[in-house]
Amino acid sequence: MTDLFQAAGLEPEAPRPLADRLRPKALAEVVGQAHLLGPEGPIGRMAAAHRLSSMILWGPPGVGKTTIARLLADAAGYQFQQLSAVFSGVADLKKAFETARARRTAGQATLLFVDEIHRFNRAQQDGFLPYVEAGDVTLVGATTENPSFELNGALLSRAQVFVLRRLDDAALDELLKRAEAYEGRALPLTQEAREALTAMADGDGRYVLTLAETLFAIEPGATPLDNAGLAAILQRRAPAYDKDREQHYDIISALHKSIRGSDPDAALYWLARMLEGGEEPLFIARRLIRAAMEDVGAADPTALMVAVAAKDAYDFLGSPEGEIGLAQTVVHLATAPKSNAVYKALGAARRAAKETGSLTPPAHIRNAPTKLMKQLGYGAGYAYDHDAEGGFSGQNYFPEDMPRQRFYTPKGDGREAAIKERLERWAAIRKERE
Repeated sequence: MTDLFQAAGLEPEAPRPLADRLRPKALAEVVGQAHLLGPEGPIGRMAAAHRLSSMILWGPPGVGKTTIARLLADAAGYQFQQLSAVFSGVADLKKAFETARARRTAGQATLLFVDEIHRFNRAQQDGFLPYVEAGDVTLVGATTENPSFELNGALLSRAQVFVLRRLDDAALDELLKRAEAYEGRALPLTQEAREALTAMADGDGRYVLTLAETLFAIEPGATPLDNAGLAAILQRRAPAYDKDREQHYDIISALHKSIRGSDPDAALYWLARMLEGGEEPLFIARRLIRAAMEDVGAADPTALMVAVAAKDAYDFLGSPEGEIGLAQTVVHLATAPKSNAVYKALGAARRAAKETGSLTPPAHIRNAPTKLMKQLGYGAGYAYDHDAEGGFSGQNYFPEDMPRQRFYTPKGDGREAAIKERLERWAAIRKERE
């Protein structure tokens, strides 16, 4: 297997990052992905059988996608060939396929690993299909983006998608222990600072080893660093958040669902994640207005006013002061009584409108501005509700050829409790007068 640094033209004795020096030598050494690589995992079973199928490895940075591909090739006896979609073009692909076809003729299978495969355009992705189908290459693509959005359906139908997990604290700590064993000394950190270090890595194994390498450069025997000392040496990176990709939608969805689930603490956490990740606050404000209408609704009509006011406040103040208004709205919505009755009622009414077509209003509630209209009976028999007993006439306001339907069913929480009571009383009066 060609070493990465030799392939890049570097001498074997050239300094290599700690993460590369600690790269696993066998699949069993890969941390955090036992659900795929264990004896009962799908990739583990392929490796044991020495027979691989094409696959897409989907996961965040630093969880072992490249390493797994290399070790799979070793375990199954395949020739490993690597391309990066960032640096490769059509000529590189053609050369790779020709080389793989020649190997196959000689009886040697090829595992073609394509890093950042989602960066190839649709036509380039289609170019893989005949070589995958013919068995010239076993394709292993790596991507940090949702394959269902970024890869062709035809390519996905010929490959299994395996989801690699973000490394948890236990996996990151195992990497730190391996680094300490390799260096022959412990990291100069207190236990609290060590925990802070794994938090800084944010699930990225390569990054935690990069941070550890910086700390190993400290003079041996120095006093262990506490949290403040660690922060002084290492700059904490922002939590992973891509405003243009899947996380953008995943995290705004998490905020909305936390509000719907009446959990103000979780909702504030997701709000903070977006603000720390550089999300546009007005994008958040738009979703909060939607949540006020969709999930709180008539149970607390002030929720919509609060949400719109927060948007106006941010427009007026900007960051960071305007963000307080967003936080206030998040707490208001999460702690408010919930009702989606109006949201559901509108959907039901629109479906009925499509089904009934162009039914006209009953004559007694039609406008009658002309003599002819009055002669045709427009407005005849209309009861002015303010003059009726109890301010309710009970007349029919649906089209004459349409049976009465019920779209709005208040749940009875918050202010909808009084609305529900009124509607039930009016329904009884209507039935009595009919």
